[in-house]
Amino acid sequence: MKLEQITVRHIKMPMKSPFTTSFGTIDEKEFLLIEAIDQSGTVGWGEAVAFVAPWYTEETLKTTWHMLEDFLIPILLHKEVGHPDEVSALFSSIRRNCMAKSSIEGAIWDIYAQQTKQSLAKALGGHKEQIEVGVSVGIQSSTEALIDLLKSHVNKGYKRVKVKIKPGHDVEVIRAIRAEMPDLPLMVDANSAYTLNDMDVLQQLDAFNLLMIEQPLAVDDIVDHAKLQQKIKTPICLDESITSYEDARKAIELGSCGVINIKIGRVGGLTEARRIHDLCKENKIPVWCGGMLEAGIGRAHNIALTSLANFVLPGDTAGSSHYWYEDIITPEVTVEDGYIRVPQTIGIGYTPNMKVIDKLTISRKVYQ
Repeated sequence: MKLEQITVRHIKMPMKSPFTTSFGTIDEKEFLLIEAIDQSGTVGWGEAVAFVAPWYTEETLKTTWHMLEDFLIPILLHKEVGHPDEVSALFSSIRRNCMAKSSIEGAIWDIYAQQTKQSLAKALGGHKEQIEVGVSVGIQSSTEALIDLLKSHVNKGYKRVKVKIKPGHDVEVIRAIRAEMPDLPLMVDANSAYTLNDMDVLQQLDAFNLLMIEQPLAVDDIVDHAKLQQKIKTPICLDESITSYEDARKAIELGSCGVINIKIGRVGGLTEARRIHDLCKENKIPVWCGGMLEAGIGRAHNIALTSLANFVLPGDTAGSSHYWYEDIITPEVTVEDGYIRVPQTIGIGYTPNMKVIDKLTISRKVYQ
């Protein structure tokens, strides 16, 4: 394929309810939507997941657009690409900026799947016809409100629930949940809010039969996580610490975790996500697909990735209606009894809803 035109759109989507974590509250999601067209007229779509501020990683919406405009798009425009795996090598001179790289690489994977007449899931090597889905719940106004919300998600069939924690909002909250819902498949996510000085608190969480504790320590750490994992029984799941295959390899060798959360944007695209999946499978480390409050395009890519064999834990890919009044794809992503059907049609399996996209677009720029 040879890309002849790339359009970048700045989208703003209001959320149904605010989403609160240890690093802040989000009540609307701004992101970039990438539309790539090759010389045959095939259109591929990608989504940039960076937030407007550098809460999660150092990348932001504005830095993503800068990287796309000044570096990544010039590398790809009018360049012959035989397979999406080649994109990583083309971008190798650009350090990090994983979310920017992922956004346009995803569009190329979409084009490739269409041109080879297969679903994106099949193009990646996935075989599942449906995937198990969990849901992520932000910090609520009260423990009672949190428990009510968890019960409503369980009643909708979600296979596991992730609860956000932070210092001062942890052990007693989880204790209250377990008192009401002793058998709930439950995990907690700290978003790097703790240090080894909080060892006593983190050890107390062992009493609650959690599936895992996600990213308790610093975003760039694998050494202290290894020390912590030796002191607690609950598996540590690494998220922010894993930005590449090499990060995953070193974390596994050090014993820093028992689970890895793979986010496409965080690791630089579908090619690197698949490499990490394969590495974890070889080392018997289960993986799951994390969420970045994606709209429909990003959600479709997550579904395709999760069809790979070692995604054995429910991911955060909830249905569209969980977050959005209306999504940017048709049909919207739906969950039935805790499962999402993996599209079998060619490409990402969903059609961009241009009416909604145009309504939510703040600005756009075409590169030729």
